[in-house]
Amino acid sequence: MTGEQAGGAHAGVIRVVVADDQEVARAGFGALLGTQPDLDVVATAADGAAAVRACREHRPDVVLMDVRMPVMDGIEATRRITAEPGAPRILILTTFDLDEHVYDALVAGAGGFLLKDVTAERLFDAVRVVAAGEALLAPAVTRRLIGEFARLRPRPPARGPGVLDVLTARETDVLRLVAGGLTNAEIAARLVVGEETVKTHVSRILRKLGLRDRVQAVVTAYESGLVHPRTGG
Repeated sequence: MTGEQAGGAHAGVIRVVVADDQEVARAGFGALLGTQPDLDVVATAADGAAAVRACREHRPDVVLMDVRMPVMDGIEATRRITAEPGAPRILILTTFDLDEHVYDALVAGAGGFLLKDVTAERLFDAVRVVAAGEALLAPAVTRRLIGEFARLRPRPPARGPGVLDVLTARETDVLRLVAGGLTNAEIAARLVVGEETVKTHVSRILRKLGLRDRVQAVVTAYESGLVHPRTGG
């Protein structure tokens, strides 16, 4: 089941695990989230291995995941957590919006990222949006992040052009526009179709390509060569 098809939280309450090796950060995020009646911090973890165990034990909806942690870093923890059935959504916590590890975390299965100096309201909104199975990031931010790393860290394509052969011409057009930073509403206007039609196309793209969410769709668009980081298309 893809991220956009997945269900939301349990009984209206979003279960959260906070993984960060800094005790102050864990306590701070936990305290903030605890002020909201629909958010429940069910566990905290001081390293990636503990985060993996916490997810298996508590079955959260969302994990706030630091990248640099001892024992197991957040990227490997994300990879292991998202590989399991019914995996929670992962929000990467980072100090800089172009942290060199964020791209790898997104490829590993994270649904987006948050800056550690995020405002309380932005944190609450992000957790709720991700728990609902939607993309965390504004598409333009996702494009800038992934495009910058694709430009600075050229690598052989992980997915060749042939991976997109399963898509129809219209689905390919939609994927290109998603990677170009357009919202569903903007894509609908560009293609002169209804927004629900665009949502259907996006869901089919995710299903056909075996992707969890729009973030991974953007990654695939870049790595397959469908779009290019300097131009966005």
